[in-house]
Parts: sequence; C-alpha cells; structure tokens
Amino acid sequence: MMRVYLDHNATAPLRVEARDAMIAAMDVVGNPSSVHGEGRATKAIVERARAQVAAAVGCNRAEVVFTSGATEAASMLGRLTAGADVLVDAASHDALWAHVRMSGSGGSPNGGHTLAMGLANGETGVITPAPEKVDGKWPLGNARADWLMLDVTQAVGRIPFAFSWSGADFAVLSGHKFGGPKGVGVLIVRDNVDIEALSVGGGQEMGRRSGTENIIGIAGMGAAIDAAMRDLDRGVWDHVEKLRIILETGVEVASKETILVGKDTARIANTSCLLTPGWKGETQVMAMDLAGFAISAGSACSSGKVKASRVLMAMGYGPDDAASAIRVSLGPESAEEDVTRFVDVWTDKLERHRKRSA
Repeated sequence: MMRVYLDHNATAPLRVEARDAMIAAMDVVGNPSSVHGEGRATKAIVERARAQVAAAVGCNRAEVVFTSGATEAASMLGRLTAGADVLVDAASHDALWAHVRMSGSGGSPNGGHTLAMGLANGETGVITPAPEKVDGKWPLGNARADWLMLDVTQAVGRIPFAFSWSGADFAVLSGHKFGGPKGVGVLIVRDNVDIEALSVGGGQEMGRRSGTENIIGIAGMGAAIDAAMRDLDRGVWDHVEKLRIILETGVEVASKETILVGKDTARIANTSCLLTPGWKGETQVMAMDLAGFAISAGSACSSGKVKASRVLMAMGYGPDDAASAIRVSLGPESAEEDVTRFVDVWTDKLERHRKRSA
C-alpha cells in the first residue's frame, strides 16, 4: 500500500538540506564553548544557523535563543515576575495555555502583563493577526497587556512574517514544522528585554538558556528554515493552496453536512479542518490510517491524546461536534493524486458510516 502523508502541521518530513547539514555537523567534534580551533568550528555552525533563523523571521541574530522546541521556549511565560497576569488567546496552543495566570496584580519583565497568542492555528489553519494596541497596550477582551508573545510555529515558512515589524516582544517556533529535525526550536527575545534564564548553569545562549547546544539539531534547523523561505519566495504554497481547494471541493460534493472550519477566513494554505457531525474524528483517523492516509484529529501534543478540541469549542462548536473534526494538512511534496485519492477513500468511509448509523 502506498501511504500518503497529510499531517504536516504535526511534523513536516525532514528536508534533504536539513539532513545534509546534520550529517556534516556530526563530524565536527568541538564544544562550541571551547576557544580552540575545534570549538570555534562548532561555534560557527551554531552562529550560521542563528543567522539563518534571524534572516528568515526578520530579527537580529542576538535575539535568537536556541531551545528544544516551541514548548520550552513558551515556558518563558512561567518565569515572569511572580503575580504577573499571562493572558492567552482562546485559539492558542496548549503550550501557551499551560501558563495562563490571571492574578489581577503584579508585572512581567520591567512591569506589565503579557498577552500570548498564536499567529496561525495548527488545527484550523486560521490566521489571527496580533491586535492593534489600545492606549499603548495589547488588548484581549477587556484585559490589557504591556508585552506580547507570538507563537509563529505554524506560520514560519508558510506566510510572510517579520518579528521586527510584528511589534511583539517574544516569539516561539519549532524546527520540525518546516522540515527541520524534532527537538530543536527558538525563543526570540526583543533587544533590551531582560528575562530569567530558561535554564541556569554554564550561561550558554547569551545566558538565556544554559547547556551545551544541540549542534546537530541546530544545523538541521538552520538549513531547513533557509530552504523553507526559498519555497515561500517561489510561491510553493500557492500550489499547495490549489490542492487544498481541490480537496475541499471534493468533500463538499460528497457531504453537505460536513463543515469546512474557517473556510471564509484567512488561513495558511495547507490546512483543512473537516467537521462531520456524528462521525468521531478519532474513528475517521483510524479508518483513514488503515487505508494508507496519515491525518490528525487535532494538534499533536502527546501520544494517543484525542479529545474534543478546545480551539473548536472556543469558536462556538459544541463538544460533540468538535470531537467529530479531522485535520488534513498538506505539504510542498503533496500531489493532486494524493488529495483526489483522499477524497475518494474518505467518501467511501463516510458512506459506510452512514449505513451503519441508519
């Protein structure tokens, strides 16, 4: 059976450029904190990747802090001054929601509260631009924050983004979402913002995250983000969007009751969230997996975790309807045959479900 991978928002296939960079880095023996030639060679790998990330996301190299992923980078929210409020947009990833704190007093770095939000939602693909400041503060409902953290994990390499013009104070991203290796990510900290270190010890990463850097992962991430930006410049995602439209048109023909979540709103090009009331997303994922298709019932957070989507419920869907959603996320290597085959097989599974439910 020829398998079709349609779960790029969970993790993208490793790019050839990343693999080559990682293999080359394996042969470099030095510790980047050492001052001898071998150490300087290893340090050069880290700094090359730092420059690649900075160029891709529109920030200064000194603002890039390498981490184990966006989740660790987001843990910076938990290190804000005691008593500070952390406000989180309803559609944000659990990595941000884990740090919600509504104390009503206190302050974050240099005073004030922090708003954390995702720029592009991994479950629905919906793009949520940062709000305009109100009286110099970031609004969320009736609350106001002095600081802004953007989760750009699903956005980088898929839509134009520049940290320098976003107005944000912090941003987080993971390498494996754009074809880098798993286990490496970035925290971006705006110049002149002081934060408590993510981990203490040897003072690596400009004192913001101690521990010997993951040289191999960092090298792969730098090469991957470079390649991802070339894809964006070449219009690769315009082609992916056309494939998504073919897929969604086929689904609409097959099922009038299926809801295309976020259909009439701005989305990243590759993501379809299909909500079919009465047909559990988990059941659909298993049926399509057996048929050779890798899709998802939501964001990939922990193995085997399937539950009604908090994001969809925040959008107004009930728990039962939210639990019936699946996510199909395409990638640059996806082909028209992949999406037409998906529609054919999914339609067949839907018909079988209807007969069993009749």
